[in-house]
Order: sequence, then structure tokens, then C-alpha cells
Amino acid sequence: MEQFNLCIIKPNKDSFSETFVREHIERLPGNKKVLYGGVFPVYDHEGKYLIKSPVGLLSYLIQKKIFNKLDIKVRTHALAKYLSKEKIDVVFAEYGMVGALVTEACQMANVPLVIHYHGADVHHRATIIQYLDLYKRSFNYASALIAVSGDMAEALIELGAPDDKITNASCGVDPDAFPQLDISKTGRTFLAIGRFVEKKSPTSVVKAFKLVLDKFPDATLNMVGQGPLFDETKALIHQLKVEKSVTLSGVLNTAQIKNLFAKTRCFVQHSVTAANGDKEGTPVTILEAGSSGLAIISTLHAGIKEAIINGETGYLVPEHDIEGMAGYMMKIAGDVELAVSLGAKEATYIRENYDIRNRIKTITKLLKQAIANHKHA
Repeated sequence: MEQFNLCIIKPNKDSFSETFVREHIERLPGNKKVLYGGVFPVYDHEGKYLIKSPVGLLSYLIQKKIFNKLDIKVRTHALAKYLSKEKIDVVFAEYGMVGALVTEACQMANVPLVIHYHGADVHHRATIIQYLDLYKRSFNYASALIAVSGDMAEALIELGAPDDKITNASCGVDPDAFPQLDISKTGRTFLAIGRFVEKKSPTSVVKAFKLVLDKFPDATLNMVGQGPLFDETKALIHQLKVEKSVTLSGVLNTAQIKNLFAKTRCFVQHSVTAANGDKEGTPVTILEAGSSGLAIISTLHAGIKEAIINGETGYLVPEHDIEGMAGYMMKIAGDVELAVSLGAKEATYIRENYDIRNRIKTITKLLKQAIANHKHA
């Protein structure tokens, strides 16, 4: 069964931060058709509407835009028809909401389903309340459910997912694309990468860095990313009078980020559980920084607890412990050899446990098992 027809369904046509989705599309085997257009696909693999008739499209738009319905039969029938027409062997849904909404179409077309969860789709309380009935239906039908951390696997079980369907397989990194760097000549340089959102707590990083700066005036912090908390973070930098030491770089591409890694001693990320329950999965930027041999300081949060061995390959502090984070940052700022040692151990650990090629093998095996089991059911 080397060649099979795989339909990958994802919410966004292009999203810069979704490196893991791009990796799946590029690396998974099979004849791939990629659908997108929100939590339920609007477009087929050619970018044409899945719903072919103008009357059907109008009905869909009224139900979605005016009545805000989740379960819309006209689009479910359109997807089921597409899956049958394209002879799809298995559907791979990125995010739990997508998996929940396409379950009925997969049932109608008699196509097995594998769902990959990523973070907010399992932890964001309002999302869970809205989708819970559909989630339970998808847990029952899906052949496999992929979580990206132990915390997420536990959360899925609490929601009613069968334990024997869950595989804990976090996102991975290509160690060849992020080779281990020599950080022994770096200055007191810190780097944070991520969306400026509550669960990344960018202001916590700035507050911790201010304490570092009081002891090491030559330290620098570069913050990469954009998001709703960008202006608030910028205002805090101004308020703490650290503008000369903190750079806000906005969104950068992979080549620019790799260039920054080469000049950085320590990667910092202060992930926390947001007020609405939202959490990380396993942040890909931490895996990339780890593969590159940077020292890492982060929090005891979600998949980060698994990606870094606290005190051995990096340092982790409790969520919101700004002084604790600052203390470890000072330690790294004052001891480049310690940074080199931690970074080297983390680079080895990432290569052994988070190689994207092994993750792709795991997902491929689950997809093939889904096809085989479905044929024999």
C-alpha cells in the first residue's frame, strides 16, 4: 500500500506560523489533495468551491453567516461527494474543530479519518463548549487521534476520547535544516520568537530581561513576531526604558530566523495558560532553537516540559515566575560555557526525540493502519 490517496484538510490557505502543517503537506507520502477554507473546507485542491451549485452556495452562506450554524448539510454532502469522486483512501484533519466538522462527510463517503490536534483546539474553553458534541462524534468515528504533548493527551481523554486511539507525537524539527551552532563566541544575546498573544506572555519576557539588564547592561533581547499584544509590549519596553537593548523585529522568515540563531546565546519563551484555558502544544520554535544548540529558558508548560529536561538540557520555571526566569537568564548571561553545555545536550536530545522524519513515519503508519482497518471493518 505504498501509494494511497490522501486528503489533508486544514483551516488556512497560508499561515506563516503553521510550519508543522507545511511539513505534513510536504513530507507525508501518497497522492495528496489539500483542502482549506476555515474550520470546514470551502475550496477543493484546485481552489474551486466544493459546493458546485449557486443555490447550494447561497444556502450555505445564509446558514453560516446569518444563522451561524456549525452543522451545514449542503457542505457536508459536497465534501462527501468530493471524497468519493477523488477516491480518497484517508482524510487527515489538521486541528480538532476541522476533524469534528468533517466527520459526517467521511462517514457518508466511507473514508477513514485521522485527526491531528495542536493546542487551542483542545484547551480553549469556549471552543470546547461550542464543539463538544461534534468532538465526541469525531472521537467515536476517527481511526486515530494525534496529540502533541502528554498534557494534551490527558485533556482529550477528559473530553471523552478513547485512550487507545490517542498517539502522543509532538511536532518535529529537521535537524539538517537547523544544524548545531557554535555559541561560544556569542555575547549576552537573548532571543524570543512567537506571536504576541496571552499564552506566549511576551511582557513576562520583557520584565525578566529588565532584571537581567540591571546586572548586565550590555545584554540584548530580540523579539520576533506580531500579534494583539505587540503594542502593549512596545509600551512596556518604553516604560521600563529598555528601548536601546530590546529589538522588536516583527515577523521574519526562516532564513532570517536562522541568521538570528547564529548570533544568539539563549532562547527565551515564557508560555503560560491563558485566562480562556488556551495552552501551547509543543512550540516548534523551541525545537528549532534546541536543534541549533542554543541554551533555552522557558516554563513548565504543556509540551515544553517534554522537549527540555529541566536543569540538564535547559531551564524551566513555573508559569508567571518572572524573577525565576530572570535568575536563569543572568546565569546564562554570566557563563557562556554553561550555555554551550546546555545547548549541546539539548541539540542531542532534540535529534534523538524530535526529528521530523520520525514524526512523519509515525503519522504515515497511523494513516496506513486507518486504511487497512477500515477495509477490514
